[in-house]
Amino acid sequence: MTTADHLNKVIDKATRLIELCAALQEENDLLKLENQSLSAALNASKNKTKEMDEKLSVLKLAKSFSETNEKSLDIKQKINEFVQEIDKCIVLLKK
Repeated sequence: MTTADHLNKVIDKATRLIELCAALQEENDLLKLENQSLSAALNASKNKTKEMDEKLSVLKLAKSFSETNEKSLDIKQKINEFVQEIDKCIVLLKK
């Protein structure tokens, strides 16, 4: 094998390496774009989750107030009923 043959082989290998490097660079660029897209989707999902958690907290708080109000209304109604019964008893005792 002559020096020219060796030189041609080196040039061929270098050309293939340059082509491979370009292909890998293109793939790397595509993967970077995909990574950016997935990161944006993840951030959007995190924001949506945070928003939903806040809504859930508000709903839980509203429900607890609603339950408290219902209980308080029930208690007030029972107290009124007791007062009416006591008033009836007082009227009966006065007779």
